[in-house]
Amino acid sequence: MDPRGSNSLVLHSNTCQYTRVWIPDPYEVWRSAELTKDYKEGEKSLQLRLEDGTIREYPIDVQSNQLPFLRNPDILVGENDLTALSYLHEPAVLHNLKVRFLESNHIYTYCGIVLVAINPYEQLPIYGQDVIYAYSGQNMGDMDPHIFAVAEEAYKQMARDEKNQSIIVSGESGAGKTVSAKYAMRYFATVGGSASDTNIEEKVLASSPIMEAIGNAKTTRNDNSSRFGKYIQIGFDKRYHIIGANMRTYLLEKSRVVFQADGERNYHIFYQLCAAASLPEFKELALTCAEDFFYTSQGGDTHIEGIDDAEDFEKTRQAFTLLGVRESHQISIFKIIASILHLGNVEIQAERDGDSCSVSPQDAHLNDFCRLLGVEHSQMVHWLCHRKLVTTSETYVKTMSPQQVANARSALAKHIYAQLFGWIVEHVNKALCTALKQHAFIGVLDIYGFETFEVNSFEQFCINYANEKLQQQFNSHVFKLEQEEYMKEQIPWTLIDFYDNQPCIDLIEAKLGILDLLDEECKVPKGTDQNWAQKLYDRHSGSQHFQKPRMSNTAFIVVHFADKVEYLSDGFLEKNRDTVYEEQINILKASKFPLVADLFHDDKDSIPAAATSGKGSSSKINIRSARPPLKASNKEHKKTVGHQFRTSLHLLMETLNATTPHYVRCIKPNDEKLPFHFDPKRAVQQLRACGVLETIRISAAGYPSRWAYHDFFNRYRVLVKKRELGNTDKKAICRSVLENLIKDPDKFQFGRTKIFFRAGQVAYLEKLRADKFRAATIMIQKTVRGWLQKVKYRRLKAATLTLQRFCRGHLARRLAEQLRRTRAAIVFQKQYRMRRTRLAYQRARRAAVIIQAFTRGMLVRRSYRQVLMEHKATVLQKHVRGWMARRRFRRLRGAAIVIQCAFRMLKAKQELKALKIEARSAEHLKRLNVGMENKVVQLQRKIDDQNKEFRTLSEQLSAVTSTHTMEVEKLKKELARYQQGHSGDSSLRLQEEVESLRAELQRAHSERKILEDTHTKEKDELKKQVAVLEQENALLKDEKEQLNNQILCQVKDEFAQNSVKENLMKRELEEERSRYQNLVKEYSRLEQRYDNLRDEMSIIKQTPGHRRNPSNQSSLESDSNYPSISTSEVGDTEDALQQVEDIGLEKAAMDMTVFLKLQKRVRELEQERKKLQVQLEKREQLDGRKVQGEQAKNDLDLDQDADLAYNSLKRQELESENKKLKNDLNELRKAVVDQATQNNSTHGSPDSYHLLLNQLKLANEELEVRKEEVLILRTQIVSADQRRLAGKSTEPNINARTSWPNSEKHVDQEDAIEAYHGVCQTNRLLEAQLQAQSREHEEEVEGLKAQVEALKEELDKQQQTFCQTLLLSPEAQVEFGVQQEISRLTNENLDLKELVEKLEKNERKLKKQLKIYMKKVQDLEAAQALAQSERKRHELNRQVTVQRKEKDFQGMLEYHKEDEALLIRNLVTELKPQTLAGTVPCLPAYVLYMCIRHADYVNDDLKVHSLLTSTINGIKKVLKKHNEDFEMTSFWLSNTCRLLHCLKQYSGDEGFMTQNTPKQNEHCLKNFDLTEYRQVLSDLSIQIYQQLIKIAEGVLQPMIVSAMLENESIQGLSGVKPTGYRKRSSSMVDGDNSYCLEAVIRQMTSFHTVMREQGLDPEIILQVFKQLFYMINAVTLNNLLLRKDVCSWSTGMQLRYNISQLEEWLRGRNLHQSGAVQTMEPLIQAAQLLQLKKKTPEDAEAICSLCTSLSTQQIVKILNLYTPLNEFEERVTVAFIRTIQAQLQERNDPQQLLLDSKHMFPVLFPFNPSSLTMDSIHIPAYLNLEFLSEV
Repeated sequence: MDPRGSNSLVLHSNTCQYTRVWIPDPYEVWRSAELTKDYKEGEKSLQLRLEDGTIREYPIDVQSNQLPFLRNPDILVGENDLTALSYLHEPAVLHNLKVRFLESNHIYTYCGIVLVAINPYEQLPIYGQDVIYAYSGQNMGDMDPHIFAVAEEAYKQMARDEKNQSIIVSGESGAGKTVSAKYAMRYFATVGGSASDTNIEEKVLASSPIMEAIGNAKTTRNDNSSRFGKYIQIGFDKRYHIIGANMRTYLLEKSRVVFQADGERNYHIFYQLCAAASLPEFKELALTCAEDFFYTSQGGDTHIEGIDDAEDFEKTRQAFTLLGVRESHQISIFKIIASILHLGNVEIQAERDGDSCSVSPQDAHLNDFCRLLGVEHSQMVHWLCHRKLVTTSETYVKTMSPQQVANARSALAKHIYAQLFGWIVEHVNKALCTALKQHAFIGVLDIYGFETFEVNSFEQFCINYANEKLQQQFNSHVFKLEQEEYMKEQIPWTLIDFYDNQPCIDLIEAKLGILDLLDEECKVPKGTDQNWAQKLYDRHSGSQHFQKPRMSNTAFIVVHFADKVEYLSDGFLEKNRDTVYEEQINILKASKFPLVADLFHDDKDSIPAAATSGKGSSSKINIRSARPPLKASNKEHKKTVGHQFRTSLHLLMETLNATTPHYVRCIKPNDEKLPFHFDPKRAVQQLRACGVLETIRISAAGYPSRWAYHDFFNRYRVLVKKRELGNTDKKAICRSVLENLIKDPDKFQFGRTKIFFRAGQVAYLEKLRADKFRAATIMIQKTVRGWLQKVKYRRLKAATLTLQRFCRGHLARRLAEQLRRTRAAIVFQKQYRMRRTRLAYQRARRAAVIIQAFTRGMLVRRSYRQVLMEHKATVLQKHVRGWMARRRFRRLRGAAIVIQCAFRMLKAKQELKALKIEARSAEHLKRLNVGMENKVVQLQRKIDDQNKEFRTLSEQLSAVTSTHTMEVEKLKKELARYQQGHSGDSSLRLQEEVESLRAELQRAHSERKILEDTHTKEKDELKKQVAVLEQENALLKDEKEQLNNQILCQVKDEFAQNSVKENLMKRELEEERSRYQNLVKEYSRLEQRYDNLRDEMSIIKQTPGHRRNPSNQSSLESDSNYPSISTSEVGDTEDALQQVEDIGLEKAAMDMTVFLKLQKRVRELEQERKKLQVQLEKREQLDGRKVQGEQAKNDLDLDQDADLAYNSLKRQELESENKKLKNDLNELRKAVVDQATQNNSTHGSPDSYHLLLNQLKLANEELEVRKEEVLILRTQIVSADQRRLAGKSTEPNINARTSWPNSEKHVDQEDAIEAYHGVCQTNRLLEAQLQAQSREHEEEVEGLKAQVEALKEELDKQQQTFCQTLLLSPEAQVEFGVQQEISRLTNENLDLKELVEKLEKNERKLKKQLKIYMKKVQDLEAAQALAQSERKRHELNRQVTVQRKEKDFQGMLEYHKEDEALLIRNLVTELKPQTLAGTVPCLPAYVLYMCIRHADYVNDDLKVHSLLTSTINGIKKVLKKHNEDFEMTSFWLSNTCRLLHCLKQYSGDEGFMTQNTPKQNEHCLKNFDLTEYRQVLSDLSIQIYQQLIKIAEGVLQPMIVSAMLENESIQGLSGVKPTGYRKRSSSMVDGDNSYCLEAVIRQMTSFHTVMREQGLDPEIILQVFKQLFYMINAVTLNNLLLRKDVCSWSTGMQLRYNISQLEEWLRGRNLHQSGAVQTMEPLIQAAQLLQLKKKTPEDAEAICSLCTSLSTQQIVKILNLYTPLNEFEERVTVAFIRTIQAQLQERNDPQQLLLDSKHMFPVLFPFNPSSLTMDSIHIPAYLNLEFLSEV
């Protein structure tokens, strides 16, 4: 049935105006148009409007009635599957591909069973490991189209149906076939990685660089075009792991070796070898640049833009090495390739006759050719120019013309390269093959697509012949799938007429076909291409697929399925014969190089192998490479190239028919190789050629649209009548609806699970649905508009009434206002008149009062002046009279004094005379002589004093007298002047007084002016000095501030650097922790791989012809994480335990100590990191205080200075006190040592030592108190100075910021400079201290980094060694492993010897100190041992009769050595978690610790090591056995962590004993330090945690997509879009796998309940759910990014609702602090992005500001995938997406599109001590631990 016919029928029912159609266009192939008026049947044209607005009339052929194609609704545009389109035709397919490619940048699209891949000519981030994991396990229709989806479909069908699969990749040159095939193989290598250590998947991928180098070349259409076809079979075992691969090649383009067209190149290997010619190992090749050789320079440019040939050559060599090609063989290969280049440069010299030629023996290139191939030079010179003719009678040697020689040379070069190509393919197959049995395989066919050029030759003919065969197989397979689908759904099957190209194939390969006639012509001795062409004309001129060109007799045309191709017959015979002269081959066979000779020997077994290997498709098909076979003997005819190709093609078709094929069609969008540029003409040509349109045609001829009943009901239930919705049978509802809507029963069919529609019917239903919605919309709009009008009328009515009410009120208020204004005017007039009158009165009154006041004042002033004059006269009289009275009194007093003096002098003289007389008498003299000397001396002194007093009095008297006389004279003069003044004129006197006063005033003014000038000068000078001082002070202040700022900046920079370094160290620590845990995880994987290998070895041992190595021990034992021999997996059995006992526990313990050396180093690094972190936190706190002080007000600056002063003072005090304390401590130590040596045997020495220590402690405390007091006092002094400074802050020359004493005083310049130098020196000192501290810190950090780098280097060395080991054979691996183990043990023995020597030295020192206590300890131990032995003896001998006295349980359990295996079996290996329900959580951990404690108590180190080793092995055995049991894994995770906590809590380390009770401290270990075993248990806990997460993720992962994206949490919110038939039966698994969110929440609740009941630490539970929520986020977001059908507004709403439910669950379980919600942030933002508006630039800004956790690629991907569910929504425009990209351009987002769902956060096990004591734990009887005895 013609799809156009069905299209026409639909068009008749949709002939209304605005119907959109497709019309042909010469440039765009198809253009969209719209009907401008209705079409009526019979009209000859359609009135159309194009998209650019042009009106056009489209003619219609009335007879054929061929109407234009209808266009699909916009909601169907951009579908993932072309078969989901309602109208299936060429323009719909082309438009859908164009929209997806250009607007959404989607390069993959389904077309039924075909994946259409368009080459983007740009690297896209859609092929990473994360994308592979996202597609793994998914159904084909669930995710967006991708090459990985096809690969997963093939892998899944192989595993489910146990049938071989094939992926057929075809397309034009440059369409991306090789890349698609490469990605398919990468997917298989990743998903089906090998179970052994052979790394076959890496070898499979490594074969690609080799094949590209020797088989790919640059053409005009492609820079990396495959010039051969290949079919790679990837073999799988029963567990579907890759075990090997095999490659078959087809039709290598040998002519490219000797000829390249313009703009093309030879094979890449030639240019790679020339690019590496300068390497030392390639000097003997004598190569130069590629331009110097004829075979590499014919195409012109020898370079490809963006390609480095030298780098690619290095990759090729690495691939050779990885595939096991020895270095010698590689050099031989490169010699052969170089010899071909030299052969092309051999110069052929023509002779004069023109029929012969020669080659110069001195030709350098010929010499190099012979040297490189190891052949004889003379023979090669001869047979290059001659040939041998053999007849029945004799043999002739004939010369050849130059053209024949050139052809023979080219034939030889092509033959050499073809043989080398076959040899390389053969060795690649050897490297990829395996001895294991192949269960199934997946083949990847990378073959050339249909080709047509201007000149088409033999190669194009073979290529197009192969495509005819593949197209026939494709058509039959598509037809078969359609038939299977109809039969499964029980649909009546009608025969579909599809194009069958069997006649064209018969034309080529049938008897007397083109190939037969070509082979026949090749047998003719003088056959020519023209004769062969004539035979074709004669034989096939009547065939409909064969035509003869009009203008040529040497060409013919074959009508292929894709197009007509004209072939030029010139060269067909030569290329088909592939003639190489036997003499030249014989010379090469005699080469001295074995590889060259082997290339040209006959392969007699190739033909039988090819014939027999094609039989049987279930086993591996070992088929030889399809290279041209070697020359057979003379008796046997040599097969032609055409015959060989036909045979290999038939073999390929047999293989493909025996497999399930999957098709990938690669499309080249343009010939210019422009990224994301679409050429419709080129695309349509390829779509027609590759069979995509044929698929569409077959689908359109039947029922292309298929809908499940549920999806159809959800989509079109709006068309169901209300009464029919009451029916619960959805099938019945759908049936009744369709019967009512579509009257023609042939337009649809009801299947078993689906409804099938003819083409166009879905569009018709969409139109009905849209009409229904449109009618409902109109009804809603009508009702709403009526309601709006009613509301508007009511609003207008209410507004009118309100206006009237307000108007009337306004009029009334206006009248009242008028009345009020009238009354107010009268009041104003009255008040104004009254005020005017009153003002006039007050003005007159004020004038009268002023006049009276002035008059009265004048009279008063006049009387006052009179009184004043009288008063002055009275005062003058008073002073004169007083002066006269005083003068008279002084005169009288002076006279009286004179008289008294004279009288007294007279009386004295008389008395003196009488005394002189009396003194002359002797008695008197005698009487007076007593004490006279003393009296004389006293009197003399008295006289002297009186004389002095007299002189002073006389001087005073003279002074008074002179003063008196002067005053008298003065008074006389004044009196005379006064008397003269009274008698003279008073006016003259006043004038003189005035003049004198003026003179005095002028004199005073002049003096004042002089003083002012002097003062001004002095003031200016002082101001200048003050300004200079202020400037200097400001400079000092600025310099001080700069220094302070510099110091603060340095501190801040140092703090920032320290914080950055701390963050880097934290990040490095997290990375190191993650890397370490990944190594632990890798170790677990290696253990599992070892088990698999052991199983395989056991299987091989059972099979005959193989033998097993006698070693019973794992080769991975040296890499074990656990101590002792029994940690290997061989120790899982009781034989291994017995082996440990036989070998001895000492050796087992030694392995433990040796292995944990690195772990101890890691722990030391961890402790150093913690110390550094504490120091950085302290520094951060100090700097935080400084920063807070800087941000405060200016007042706080003073406090900062005070703090600085306080800190400096405190530092000085501390330094001085530190020195004193050191001296005191040294003296005390000396004293103690002396006293201890003197009183070594006395009992008082410890008491005196403690007394001294107590005294020292008290002295230190007193010193600290005094020191703090001094510092506080100094700080108070500084603060007082600051306050005093603040009080005088008004002075301009005082620095307000200074905080030092006496700063308010005047500072001299020299003092200021000296102070400045002091400040600078202090700053330098502080800076030097800071630098010293930073250097110390940097040295510590560098030391840590050096240690970490050393560890990394060691780890890299181990990884490199491991990788090298993997490349070796199994025997070599064992030998290499033994050597590595010997060297490692030797190094460890040396380290142990050094450690033993150090320990012996320390032991000798300790022995000297312990001599005193040794005897007491020995006596005590002997007494204890005696008591214990007696107690045991009594128990053994009299167990029944003797009643022991009950004693307190000490928290220790004793067992005998032979009961250890029973203890592990009952407590570990056979213990069920359910049996311990209701007991103390983690009971096994407590029991094990009590056993360990007893072994420690009796000082039995072997018992401790044995018990811990057996426990670890037992736990590993249990976890391995129950590797999918969440409850068991959680149980042992909690017990392992509890045992680890117990070893820490009772280790005796004070850091772990802070929360212990005194009773718990008694239970600490006494003799052993189990730090290394704690690390082992920590590693075991990491492994158990990773297994727990793996189990939980395995349970949750199948639920996530269905629960989060597909299930309708909000009923009726989501809609369903039309889909194709991607979800066909082959892609779906039987059963309903849908889950709801409640199922996920129930499962997580179950996990939480199990972990909580088993006593797992809450911190670990938080980390578990953080990891699970991250996995939920990653899986959901990855599916959202890869599924177009879920990127809608309704999905965003569903997601937000589901996330809110998960958050509510977290809060309900008190898990919201785990950080799980933060891991869901990308998914939350993605849900919000789906619901936001996406139109305006403001919307773009909102999206950019909101979606911070999403990368740019993820945002753009979601916007590209956003799909409206109905026609009322709009798609996101390309311009809006470009706006988003422009705004997000500054982001430095990673290039990864998907989240890594396999990422695992590093787990931390915080220390969580137990509050239980060991003596309070009760052991239940059902544990069967009766052999344990309480101590």
